[in-house]
Amino acid sequence: MASLRSLNRTLRNAQAGAIDPMQVDAPPEENDNNEEDLYEVDIDSFDLDTYANSYIGLARIYRLMYIADHCPRLRSDALRLAISHVITTMNANLYQVLHHKLQQCHGNILADVTGANPVDTGLPVFNAIWVETTTKKSAMILEKLDGDLKNYKSNSIKESIRRGHNEIGDHYVNCGDLIKATKSYSKARDYCTSSSHVISMCLNIIKVGIYLRNWSHVTNYIIKAESTPNYVENPELLTTYSSTLKCMTGLAELAGRKYKLAAQNFLKANFDNWDSCDVMTPNDIAIYGGLCALATFNRLELQNNVICNNSFKLFLELEHEVREAIFKFCEAKYEVCLKMLNKIKPILLLDMYIGSHINQLYSDIRSKAMIQYLCPYDSADLRKMALSSYSFA
Repeated sequence: MASLRSLNRTLRNAQAGAIDPMQVDAPPEENDNNEEDLYEVDIDSFDLDTYANSYIGLARIYRLMYIADHCPRLRSDALRLAISHVITTMNANLYQVLHHKLQQCHGNILADVTGANPVDTGLPVFNAIWVETTTKKSAMILEKLDGDLKNYKSNSIKESIRRGHNEIGDHYVNCGDLIKATKSYSKARDYCTSSSHVISMCLNIIKVGIYLRNWSHVTNYIIKAESTPNYVENPELLTTYSSTLKCMTGLAELAGRKYKLAAQNFLKANFDNWDSCDVMTPNDIAIYGGLCALATFNRLELQNNVICNNSFKLFLELEHEVREAIFKFCEAKYEVCLKMLNKIKPILLLDMYIGSHINQLYSDIRSKAMIQYLCPYDSADLRKMALSSYSFA
């Protein structure tokens, strides 16, 4: 089954040439990320509805697609749910892709809304009329937005022009054309009249870059946002944007397997100022930051930077198992820590950003636990350890 990454690659290839190099400094079609690990997850129970409802927009659909790609038991349900959400957008291409995936999953021809298949499959009906209507409606909306933008330009009102480019970018995201969305968002740069406008423009491009998994592009625009004049000196700007930018940085570092840097950035998030469920939730921040810290921090660092971190503690309270695993590690109860982590491993493997890193992170945590356990001793007999009841598995 084709992965979410292959879908993004197809989108980039189909839309090649859409980026104006004068407007975007690093073309999104240059994806520098390695292929995601191929693995399958077997899980007894998972509340797809609750999970999906934690996210909005493309994040919700892409996460369901990732689950469908990696969990055969949940594949059909995840695709059905993704289809039910994609019809609330104008992404006709993705609607067709999801139906094709569901058809492959069940090995039969899905019912068509025109009534060609009399057999009741119990599967979602492929609505060709919706595809046609949505495609036409999308074109009409784009035509109107383009017309509005031309009027704004004729009146030379910078704020209206900036807003017009953003509205077109939002429309392209809703239609699934992420390359053109990036182009539209970047055009707003010349019409920004405040530091807040510049950072907002960068965030729009960063989020699309995350959807495309173009991490170098994401990093470039994070640097641009944090280099915006008056950003560091302005408490209001820091309060509004700092947590989001730090978490986006953490996500990019996680993708590059720089786990300690990822942890350091996630730990700077402020719980009260987080509002970006179109990428990740507070629960995700707890998981990403907590596991990266557990894999790379020593016990003193965990105590000072995680457990005593008043803001991050609020994130950790949302993920009891991760929080308790960190506490048990700091208490030198390594076996309990590892058992708790193994209990939640199948669920973590279904996360589209940390899933492919879980085996490495768990290996690092296990190695660190063993080193800490052996530290007080002058020597250790591995044969006796293997026969003992104490386990690092």
